[in-house]
Amino acid sequence: MSDDSQQPIVVKRIKKGGSAAHGGAWKIAYADFVTAMMAFFLLMWLLGATSKGDLNGIADYFATPLTVAMAGGSGSGDSSSILQAGGQDLTRTSGQVKRGDIEAPKKAINLQALTADYEKAEKEKLSGLKAQLEQIIDNNPVLKQFKDQLLLDITSEGLRIQILDEKNRAMFDSSSAEVKPATREILRQIGKSLNNVENKVSLSGHTDATPYPGGDKGIGNWELSAARANASRRELVAGGLNDEKVMRVVGLASAVPFDKSDPFSATNRRISIIVMNKRTEEAITRGGTEPPAVLPAPAPAPAAGSAPAGPAPAPPH
Repeated sequence: MSDDSQQPIVVKRIKKGGSAAHGGAWKIAYADFVTAMMAFFLLMWLLGATSKGDLNGIADYFATPLTVAMAGGSGSGDSSSILQAGGQDLTRTSGQVKRGDIEAPKKAINLQALTADYEKAEKEKLSGLKAQLEQIIDNNPVLKQFKDQLLLDITSEGLRIQILDEKNRAMFDSSSAEVKPATREILRQIGKSLNNVENKVSLSGHTDATPYPGGDKGIGNWELSAARANASRRELVAGGLNDEKVMRVVGLASAVPFDKSDPFSATNRRISIIVMNKRTEEAITRGGTEPPAVLPAPAPAPAAGSAPAGPAPAPPH
């Protein structure tokens, strides 16, 4: 035998083992991750589709579960449901189903009702102030003789108090902002009464259409009406009106006549005081257009003739 035949035969067996990198554990982890993400997005969808009222009920339940369960309410299930505290009857259209959608229009309707109630109460308060002023005029001998020159009415802006001029009973000196003694008494009595309400006050001065001499020099009925309105404001404050309640003082010259049939009538010379309602006050605050005032029917014009005009002196005080 040769030496080659006596060498041992070596058999190499390669043991194949599973590598950790090629196992299936990662698939389980990935499946858990996908399941968690699906549950998360499902939760987000449910929260987005739930009304605000139901969310508050859920929050109350987890804050005090025993109290909500015993007291009932939206957090413990609808008491009229087929399954008490056990879910919602899907055939129902009331209860917890779409409750947020149902309550929204109810709130809007209630807001409109509250606004209407507030305006009604405010109108009644201004009507009470009107009756109070009428009683003061009747009980005051000085004011009573000017009763025909005092007009009180309720308009869309609020309570309007107009002090009209007359040919023989002028409120101001001719072409002047100097307040007559009787007019001063009227304004101070009114100012004392206007503090009984919280409403703001607006004043406007008016003249007739008689041209003001010297108007080409920059002084005319616009300046005169504004000066008279401001002089009236001072008398109201002197009578006790809080100056902060005055919201607007304007001069309108002859732009808004009282007697439209006669622009030169003495009644067109007047002071208009408006105790404004909340709607008008907010319109002025926003800078918008305020509700139009409802002017009374023109009174019969007295004998025609206007006081002669002259240069306007400085306002009093």
